[in-house]
Amino acid sequence: MKEFRNPQDVHQPVGSYTHQIEIRGNERLLVISGQVGLREDGTIPEDPFEQIDLAFENILRNLRAANMDVKDIIKLTYYLVGEIDPAKRREIILAKLQGRQPCSTLLYVAGLASPAFRVEIEAWASRAE
Repeated sequence: MKEFRNPQDVHQPVGSYTHQIEIRGNERLLVISGQVGLREDGTIPEDPFEQIDLAFENILRNLRAANMDVKDIIKLTYYLVGEIDPAKRREIILAKLQGRQPCSTLLYVAGLASPAFRVEIEAWASRAE
């Protein structure tokens, strides 16, 4: 069982996330390595927004392979190279999360595994057995 909480004595979240999620009971935990905006054919789009979309699609494919879906995501960590328009970035993320607000962290980094990558997203998910 997952309990999403924003403690009253902690500031309100500054975005679409939850401060804490407690997992109790018989849950499976899935840790997904950072997913990048890489197409199945190995090509990388230049557009960072397309990379965000593809990274999420890769996360969703990983979830399906584990018999999970977007509602099972409990933690996301975003790694971004350079400024990516926050409003448009949030719009894409909100659509992909379908109203869910997992815990999240966003970091700006100097670079990723390839200079072509502008985005990497890692995910944690859990589902009751």
